[in-house]
Amino acid sequence: MSTSSISERQSHTAWATKLEKCFNQVDQQVKFMHLQAEVDCLLQQLQNLKMQKQATTDTEE
Repeated sequence: MSTSSISERQSHTAWATKLEKCFNQVDQQVKFMHLQAEVDCLLQQLQNLKMQKQATTDTEE
């Protein structure tokens, strides 16, 4: 095996490692965005419940 093919293999390995890290970062960003959207949705539901409770309290008084 020649030195150039060892160097080429190391280069391919380094490139594959960088690519894998990139995909992992994208995957983590997607997961974070989904969690953020879920939190936003739950917050909206909580605000709606508060408004309904306030409206019920106001009509009872």
